[in-house]
Amino acid sequence: MASKVAHHGSPHSSATSVLPMHPSKLCCEGHHLAGQTFAETDKLVSKNGRYALGFFDSTYAKGYQKTAGRWYLGIWFNQVPKKTPAWVANRDKPMDDPSSVELTILHDGNLAVLNQSTRTIIWSTQAKITSNNHTIVVLLSSENLILTDPSSSSENSIDLATGAYCKELDPAGVDQSLLTPLDSFIPYWSSGAWNGEYFVSIPKMASHTVFNTTFTHNDKESYFTYNLMDEKTVSRYILDVRGQSKTFLWFEGSEDWTMIFANPKTPCDVYAICGPFTICIDNELSNCDCIRGFTITSPEDWALEDRTGGCSRNTPIDCINNKTITHSSDKFYSMPCVRLPPNSQNLGSAKTSSDCAQVCLNNCSCTAYSFNDGACSVWHNGLLNIRKNQCGDNSNTAGQTLYIRLAAQELYSQEVDKRGMVIGVIFACSAFLGLLLLILLVMIWRNKTRFSGGTAKDSQLCNGIIVLGYTALQHVTNNFTERLGGGSFGSAFKGSLSDSTTVAVKRLDHACQGEKQFRAEVSSIGIIRHNNLVKLIGFYCEGDRRLLVYELMPNRSLDHQLFQTNTTMTWNTRYQIAVGIARGLAYLHENCKDCIIHCDIKPENILLDASFVPKIADFGMAKLLGRDFSRVLTTMRGTIGYLAPEWISGVPITPKVDVYSYGMVLLEIILGRRNSCTSCSCGGDHDVYFPMLVAHKLLDGDMSGLVDYRLHGDINLKEAKKAFKVAC
Repeated sequence: MASKVAHHGSPHSSATSVLPMHPSKLCCEGHHLAGQTFAETDKLVSKNGRYALGFFDSTYAKGYQKTAGRWYLGIWFNQVPKKTPAWVANRDKPMDDPSSVELTILHDGNLAVLNQSTRTIIWSTQAKITSNNHTIVVLLSSENLILTDPSSSSENSIDLATGAYCKELDPAGVDQSLLTPLDSFIPYWSSGAWNGEYFVSIPKMASHTVFNTTFTHNDKESYFTYNLMDEKTVSRYILDVRGQSKTFLWFEGSEDWTMIFANPKTPCDVYAICGPFTICIDNELSNCDCIRGFTITSPEDWALEDRTGGCSRNTPIDCINNKTITHSSDKFYSMPCVRLPPNSQNLGSAKTSSDCAQVCLNNCSCTAYSFNDGACSVWHNGLLNIRKNQCGDNSNTAGQTLYIRLAAQELYSQEVDKRGMVIGVIFACSAFLGLLLLILLVMIWRNKTRFSGGTAKDSQLCNGIIVLGYTALQHVTNNFTERLGGGSFGSAFKGSLSDSTTVAVKRLDHACQGEKQFRAEVSSIGIIRHNNLVKLIGFYCEGDRRLLVYELMPNRSLDHQLFQTNTTMTWNTRYQIAVGIARGLAYLHENCKDCIIHCDIKPENILLDASFVPKIADFGMAKLLGRDFSRVLTTMRGTIGYLAPEWISGVPITPKVDVYSYGMVLLEIILGRRNSCTSCSCGGDHDVYFPMLVAHKLLDGDMSGLVDYRLHGDINLKEAKKAFKVAC
């Protein structure tokens, strides 16, 4: 799992356990040792004490109490409290009982694990060794395990881990590294060429304060190395099962590894990461999902984050059942806004979408088709690399529509379910509108607001929220032409009421999510009023159309002001924004009848009025809980980067999840940048886990160095100190 890279640190004294070698022996950085019995609890330790070689149990390696399990030979981080393998030898052939095996050097000079009773080889290095008379095994301080002959300068390093992906230097001779799937050898990520200081696709290497890096290329060899600048820090590099190369650091006093690099940054960029008949979705906690009509092939592998096995059909298609292509009752399920899979076959003979569909139906191996811009494309057998793109815009990244072939029985059952869902939604909307009508009849005398150009009378609820007509909303937004922006649930458009009030009209684009979003938002914010909460003016609900009307915030959102403009907010403005957000959250948590947990506090959901007064917005994920917090939230809500640990640790969800997110937002307000590099271009120590970075620098007394450099030191140090303490 781990590539062999150099790690340098200060020497530490350490006891070393020795393995019996026949006829050769193990050594540790020049200490030639032999003769002792190697038990399952013994280990061979590198000279600096950082790494150890030996047998370990898989359950023990995960940090649990030692129990009977699968045993492996490998190298682990000896000084890290959380036992973490850096390299595993026999990952494909685990052992049941380490007491029945021995580690030895064969007569051909290779290191091997033998079954003591049968003398069969369980695992060996399989290196090509020209001289084996004096072979010794060395566990270096750099983590590398080598076979070497003291009388020769040649070495044979070991890295025999297997998987679906590999990392290699470009075989074409370009000074860059590539990530490729083993079954296709087509690179899905490259580091870019080495320019003498860094790889051009990783410019942050130039200013990184953790490593010294070098790239060597001559007529005889090419290789890349990096050295740790801080001797107290331990690093770990892996190419994980999901095809991403990752670099981790273990800081002194840490409780877990901190990831500082991941390439490619987006998991969906990895080739076939989700396997056949799946769709990959960016910015989701679980990126992979089965296409409708398919289920996970191996749930056990998915639980281990290996999704390369993909999904399988629930129901075989018709021509496969009947072994004939004379007639097919199969249907197609449409998937809009997706990146189409590669390796399509283009058919110029099909001039229409129906012709394209019929061509696919006439071939048993055809699993999907697409008809875009007058061109027909079909796919056969497994579908790989389908990726969900954003809908609702006119950009080139919006994706295309893919039609998936399903058995008629499968599609029919889905249509029945869909009809039932539609009937349920209609019934719920009817009941909801009936309740609104009853309230309207009681409160009709307060209806004093009418939009110019509206075709129907708009009604006002007792809390001031107006029930609007769709025609009226078309009129005030000029038919939804001036788009302000968009998010995961819809788009917002600028509008103007008859009294010249400027508003933002939020249109929920996805029917299923929109219904849920609509009800949550209206029920949450519609009943509350606070200076730091966005004001809901009105709404519309009929059929698949659901719209919300808010007061317009002239200074847009906090993320726009912090990360997307050339202007810089003053310290006083930032501090007042931070205080305002806290007041709004305190009101939601403490002063409402039911505690309202927002569940998605982030800069994008903090709007700013003309005076930069912050307004908490987007209550689509909000949840109303009783004051005893007896109700349990089972569906994860929120945005990666701002999610509290409770969401993944299984403990009860309380208002503290908002407080955690607020802490992250507060750090971003002070530092003027994102808490990670997934959305910005940065370098140096910017990739270190945000709270960890702040804590280290605060302990070093470098508070002013953390504050946004664009403020040029124009800050209130007392307020800054308080803000850092609150955030941490």
